Amino acid sequence: MKTRAAVLTGYHTPFDIREIELDEPGPNEVLLKVSAAGLCHSDLHMIDGDNVVRFPIVGGHEAAGIVERVGPGVTRVAEGDHVVCSFIPSCGKCRYCSTGKQNLCNMGATILEGSMPDGTFRMHDAELGDIGAFCMLGAFSEYATVSELSCVKVDDWLPLDKAVLVGCGVPTGYGSAVNAGEVRPGDTTVIYGIGGVGINAVQGAVHAGAKNVIVVDPVAFKRDTALEFGATHAFATAEEAAAAVRELTWGEGADQAICVVGVMTEQVIADAFAVIGKGSTVVVTGVANPENLTVHVSGSDLVFNQKTIKGTLFGSSNPQYDIVKMLRMYDAGQLKLDELITARYTLDEINEGYQDLRDGKIIRGIIDYSK
Repeated sequence: MKTRAAVLTGYHTPFDIREIELDEPGPNEVLLKVSAAGLCHSDLHMIDGDNVVRFPIVGGHEAAGIVERVGPGVTRVAEGDHVVCSFIPSCGKCRYCSTGKQNLCNMGATILEGSMPDGTFRMHDAELGDIGAFCMLGAFSEYATVSELSCVKVDDWLPLDKAVLVGCGVPTGYGSAVNAGEVRPGDTTVIYGIGGVGINAVQGAVHAGAKNVIVVDPVAFKRDTALEFGATHAFATAEEAAAAVRELTWGEGADQAICVVGVMTEQVIADAFAVIGKGSTVVVTGVANPENLTVHVSGSDLVFNQKTIKGTLFGSSNPQYDIVKMLRMYDAGQLKLDELITARYTLDEINEGYQDLRDGKIIRGIIDYSK
């Protein structure tokens, strides 16, 4: 069949909206009619070269939709099911899935290649040849053929244009605070960067009972939004935040510093490492070009103050469980999703949407296929 999709053909180029060929679902695959896709900074990393991918590739890794058809052997979902896609597939059988680390599933090995685990592709073009699907999804397409291992069935009364956000940004941010950061009641938590991930780190820290939730972002709109989501303090610079932490903690330092800026830098991690106290933790969620060495800290400070620096993928969440859990929290009024969406775009407006993201105008934008 044919589908319209946003294709990247190389670094530092805009998305090209074109009609491409899409294969029918094979064994253990489903055809998904995409309802909504989130605009996440990770797709900008492809454009900027911070994610080293194979071109051409269809972007989009935060997806929700309805199953149109299923291939042979599919058991997780059925035709007509509403699903949210996890950008990390989970097989349920590998060492990592079987020990409660679905976010590290071995089936995620080809997500930057954009192929299925067997190395084959489902999107094609007469001019471009085989086209990858970012994170095995390619959500910037009206239809997508995806592995059932990427699909999480969700309650069909939930609005998919809101549910889409728990495919990446919400659990990544929330889990950075709650799972990786282990925020506890009374803690002081500092969050660097308030985008689609950082704002959910705020939600996580607030829900976990942090006494002080301090955010750092140069954009006033984002700082104001963080305060609306429960942050207690908001600053434009790391220096201002560090001074507040010293005062609020009687000089002891923060319990967690969560680094969720769009592009990670050595300075952000240095600021985070300096702001935490003894026995405390820096969580690194944001990424940069893999050739850039962004972690440079004093080994003596690390040892003598027993500090920890740790990375987290997908907020150390288990997609098959946590996506459903978070949507039920939303349904119960315990998690904000509607308020995360700053703007909606058509597929044809995708480059405009990403420019808005670069300009700091949005927290989370979505491609709404109903528009």
